[in-house]
Amino acid sequence: MKKLSVIALVFALTGCANSQALNSFTISQNEISAVAVADQSNFSVSRVIVLANGVAEIMLALNAKSLVIGRDISSTESALSDVPIVTSGHQVIPEKIISLKPDLVIIDASTGPKVALDQIRSAGIKIVETPESWTLADIAPKITAVSQVIGAEKAGAALIAKLSATSQFTKVTGNPKVAFLYLRGTSSIYLIGGPGSGTDSMLAAVGATDVGAEKLPRAFNTLTAESLAELNPDVILVMSKGLESVGGVQGLIKLPGVAQTKAGKNAAIIDVDDSLLLSFGPRTYSLVNQLAKAIDAVNQ
Repeated sequence: MKKLSVIALVFALTGCANSQALNSFTISQNEISAVAVADQSNFSVSRVIVLANGVAEIMLALNAKSLVIGRDISSTESALSDVPIVTSGHQVIPEKIISLKPDLVIIDASTGPKVALDQIRSAGIKIVETPESWTLADIAPKITAVSQVIGAEKAGAALIAKLSATSQFTKVTGNPKVAFLYLRGTSSIYLIGGPGSGTDSMLAAVGATDVGAEKLPRAFNTLTAESLAELNPDVILVMSKGLESVGGVQGLIKLPGVAQTKAGKNAAIIDVDDSLLLSFGPRTYSLVNQLAKAIDAVNQ
């Protein structure tokens, strides 16, 4: 009889854990569509290595995949699976890049280290820095910059026009509070997104409130039990690898302060593929609409 009671308790606890997990929502690349153009451009370059966040995505949308001969580790689109990665983590490996003989390397302000870039330049390889993008409004200038540097200005303008035509976003029910947590459990990095983290722009577009952006001072702030409990979000938004690094939904709920929030109590967790969430490119508009649906799904 005692053994049966123990088994019943195990099933009850398992059922509880599963019900929490079922309330979470994952947005993968499979759920997202990219806006693209089919223009055949007379490109001004032929061998391009992309190291800037989101630029590989733009190259694909400009029908310029044939130019891409190397990529950074964050460019995980399936269409690029045959393109070699030329970084170690997020650090540039100059020897790999030089060996591929590119005529152009596209970077942004976060690409480094500087000594590696200097080595590439000293080999006579052209490096162009494109603008970073942290809001929906930054997408068009970034597309323009990329299209100009590869000689696809007409395709770039067409892509921007197509994106503009899809800018009526799905709205969430009510005005839910969402907190973006940047997590790298294996490196003991636990941060809360604030103003300028990138998610604030997307959440505003669907009628949700990025509660960290509303109340915290910096783009990324140290996660503490007190700060998160004070924000008390209805929904927590994370990157998929970040969620995995802390042990999934159950591991996330064990982090300081999470269980005390409404989101933690309801396991209202949304995880988004790392290459999607802050890329701000041709897939972002589709992502914003999926994000609205996900928020409504977990915030019941």
